[in-house]
Amino acid sequence: MLILGIDTSCDDTSASVVENGTHIRSNIISNQSAIHRKYGGIVPELASRRHIEMIWPVVDEALSVADISLANLSGISVCQGPGLIGSLLVGCSFAKSVCYSNSIPLIAINHLEGHIFSSFLEEPRPSFPFIALIVSGGHTCLYRIDGFGRYRELGRTRDDAAGEAYDKVSKLLGLGYPGGPAIDSLAKEGNPHTINFPRSYLPDSFDFSFSGLKTAVLNFVKSNHMPHGTEHSALSDIAASFQASVVDVLVRKALLAVQKENVFRIVLSGGVAANSELRKRLKEMCDSKGIKVFIPSVPLCTDNAAMIAAAGHHHLVAGDIAGLDLNPKAYLPL
Repeated sequence: MLILGIDTSCDDTSASVVENGTHIRSNIISNQSAIHRKYGGIVPELASRRHIEMIWPVVDEALSVADISLANLSGISVCQGPGLIGSLLVGCSFAKSVCYSNSIPLIAINHLEGHIFSSFLEEPRPSFPFIALIVSGGHTCLYRIDGFGRYRELGRTRDDAAGEAYDKVSKLLGLGYPGGPAIDSLAKEGNPHTINFPRSYLPDSFDFSFSGLKTAVLNFVKSNHMPHGTEHSALSDIAASFQASVVDVLVRKALLAVQKENVFRIVLSGGVAANSELRKRLKEMCDSKGIKVFIPSVPLCTDNAAMIAAAGHHHLVAGDIAGLDLNPKAYLPL
């Protein structure tokens, strides 16, 4: 069973062919960071325009690398949401057109569900049930996953997502966009104990909150007249201290969810799952507690169409086919 996945949820145009929900035949990504970097963040209008330019070349390359044609496809799965509505509209419109003109089943996928199933694209694969920690620029949430289509939200961010906090702090420190890789790299040179930034643990809740941390960094930068003329070592200490706060909260919440749900398997996914400190600390915690942890390789953490195709396989097997009246949704709960 060959599924073509399409993801245009944010600023990456991606297409992928996945076989039987687990084997990646191709995974092509056109990144827009160079376009948005000078603005310090994603400009939605520019993102959607670039998707229009790249959607067909990216799909064509995915089919070519997989050495198949549209006639070989069992279905086309497309990210319906959540995401930037203009970007989503490009992917959904393209997928509907191709499905209609070639009589191919259309499959609608929630972006968060895609992140969950990214862990099934590599060995070893998790078994159900497991706790899913999804951390990205737009989402920070915990789910209990008992099987395909059986998802229960345990907690989510009440304000900024972790990835959003990374981007905003990166801008404060003059590190540019995207903020996640910049801070992760700089933090390796700093001392995470230099500044005691707050940890919003939110007792008796699995929810997250990072707006207070972002404000704490802003106040620190202002009170110390930074970052203009700031020594590199001082910036690296701020980056390391900020990152330590984020990672401490994420790892602690994940452990509490495992203990409360009595499910000793964790899947980490989403763009921030590419962060080296988070990957290291979560693995260390899991090893010390006898918890199995599953973290996709870095290319499968960031937005990609392979995860959309992997989730699409299960929908197609279940007979869950979308109509050609499918509309994208900027807000789409899982």
